[in-house]
Amino acid sequence: MITEQTFSHALLLDGNGGARHLTSAEVDLWRQDQGILWLHMNFEEPAALAWLAEEAGISQLAYEGLVSENTRPRVISRGEKLLMTLRGVNTNPGEDPEDMVSIRVWTDGKRIITTYRRRLLSTIDIINSLEEGSGPTSAAEFLLELNERLVERMNDTVEQLEEKMLELEELVLSGDTDGVRRQLAGVRLQGVVLRRYFAPQREAMNRLVFDRMPWLDENIALILRDINDRLIRHIEDLDAIRERASVVQEELVNSMSDAMNQRTYVLTVAAAIFLPLGFFTGLMGINVGGMPGVEDPNAFWVVTGMSLITIIILAIVFRMKKWL
Repeated sequence: MITEQTFSHALLLDGNGGARHLTSAEVDLWRQDQGILWLHMNFEEPAALAWLAEEAGISQLAYEGLVSENTRPRVISRGEKLLMTLRGVNTNPGEDPEDMVSIRVWTDGKRIITTYRRRLLSTIDIINSLEEGSGPTSAAEFLLELNERLVERMNDTVEQLEEKMLELEELVLSGDTDGVRRQLAGVRLQGVVLRRYFAPQREAMNRLVFDRMPWLDENIALILRDINDRLIRHIEDLDAIRERASVVQEELVNSMSDAMNQRTYVLTVAAAIFLPLGFFTGLMGINVGGMPGVEDPNAFWVVTGMSLITIIILAIVFRMKKWL
């Protein structure tokens, strides 16, 4: 039985870019000749699960795909029926972009069923566009707009990651490396996670384009292919970010190694200068008879002067050998 909790949104597309919201009773009475029906629901709602299992009129495979926790992007087609699982960048406030949000789509060209667990802004954008009269006019256009909006948000996330990578490169080149290692690790992790999620989506979109449904016309297939090309570029950009991060990591390690070598070098030079002085002063401090200058009140200043002369001579020698 359909209740008000079954669907988050039930929309009847008018074929001109607009749509109107349907009540539960109107959904129950819907016929194909009335227009494209889009049913959007949270599959964790018991009423939605019950409707999908008992009243949706879909196969067991489609049901499992719409409620499955396994959200790896994929496309399964049977005749005119299509089951598609997609992921979108998480743009919900306070959440990480790489914590991808899934959307599951089933359609036969006349009816569209989408299920979700967490809110996806791309579907909200489509709902808003339908309310404004500028939305999709068919199931094919719905898939087109959904994929386009998902890839657009991917583009924004990849651009932000590239900007962050550029900032880190500038910091390393300028020598300001405080906190860079932690930030660099975060960028690399985000890039790796995003690529891992983007790559299967590329394969799913390839399948959608090449296993074209009867209701998906050539023009839309061409646009979908272009969207898929953009997705491939985003994946290549993520690969480039990962390579740049590796280069910056090497530069950072080299910089830290150079700084450590410089400190070690300074300490080594200091030790080389003061080693003979330590030997000399130790020799003068031995407690045996016959030490020269024991009774001379100027002996301390003589020893100090000799030490200074030794330091100057050593400094000149080190300078000539270009050790300083």
